[in-house]
Amino acid sequence: MKRGPRPTIGGMIWVAVWTFALVDPLSTATTAAALVGLVAFELVYVYTAALGFESTSVTRRHHVLIGVTVALAIGLALAYGPHWLILMLYASVGGVAVYAGTERPVMAVYWFAGCLATVLGLGFAVGASWWQTGSVAIGTILSSLLVGSVRQMQRLVAELRETREALAEAAVADERLRFSRDLHDLLGHTLSVIVVKAEVVRRIAERDPAAAAAQAADIEQVGRRALVEIREAVTGYRETGLTAELARAKGALTAAGIAADVVRTADPLPDAADRLLAWVVREAATNIIRHSGASRCEIAVTLTDEAAVLTVTDNGDFAPSSPAPAAGNGLRGLGERLGNAGGTLETGGRPDGGFALTARLPL
Repeated sequence: MKRGPRPTIGGMIWVAVWTFALVDPLSTATTAAALVGLVAFELVYVYTAALGFESTSVTRRHHVLIGVTVALAIGLALAYGPHWLILMLYASVGGVAVYAGTERPVMAVYWFAGCLATVLGLGFAVGASWWQTGSVAIGTILSSLLVGSVRQMQRLVAELRETREALAEAAVADERLRFSRDLHDLLGHTLSVIVVKAEVVRRIAERDPAAAAAQAADIEQVGRRALVEIREAVTGYRETGLTAELARAKGALTAAGIAADVVRTADPLPDAADRLLAWVVREAATNIIRHSGASRCEIAVTLTDEAAVLTVTDNGDFAPSSPAPAAGNGLRGLGERLGNAGGTLETGGRPDGGFALTARLPL
């Protein structure tokens, strides 16, 4: 069975800090029953409010906890007098914390209005002064509005995060679709022509070798033209220059919610080194977005001892004491490419946490 959300210890402590106003009823709790009731209310309220900040939907457990909270508040106020009227402020806040962050925040408005009316009615019932009733009512309004605003901000931030992830996935899907469409447009007609001509060669090879040779020459020409077209199409994907790739990586990282700093002091570079380091930037940025969980990344390109050095660091979840992750096909391929060019690729955890990739390429 899937377990619902649970309040965190930090959240419960944070909620408990704001119950300092309960010192007023505590000062009048002259009996053991009053003290037990106040402690019970405190525990139920802290749990309910902290649970509300972790929830995005309302379940039966929420309704039960909110009902117990308001029942204790009303019962204790009726039993022990005006000083206990403040409990209704916390009952209102607990309900707003639960309802305001759901898909139907209007429920929080209904709850708050009901609690405010209860404060006024209880104030009259327990003989509280207009000053006491009014101060609790104003406190209920301000506290409920504050908690409701915080919960709405939490909900909007969660929705924005989900929207950003959906947009990133859609962008990747669109790019793949565009690439597949380009390849289809380039190869569909060309391969059809090659197949047809190959069939012609097979049929006439024995009776008309000259015609077959002419058709074979056509196949060769069509194939060479197709190779040129494919190279031109793939250039935009595989042979992007370092400058363009750095800009693209920064844009992709920023779109994924990762603050990216790009520092480049090595410029210009030879064409071969420029393209190879562009490959490294693309692979590193992709890995950070997909796997790191980082919030910040730095990409630096420098010249050291007649070599270009590319360093990509992040503050992701990789711990310094963790074993080095197995190199994927992307990193393995980069290592081989750099090795063939006389360079090196080093990856591993940083001393202060996170992950670092360093590519060194002699010029």
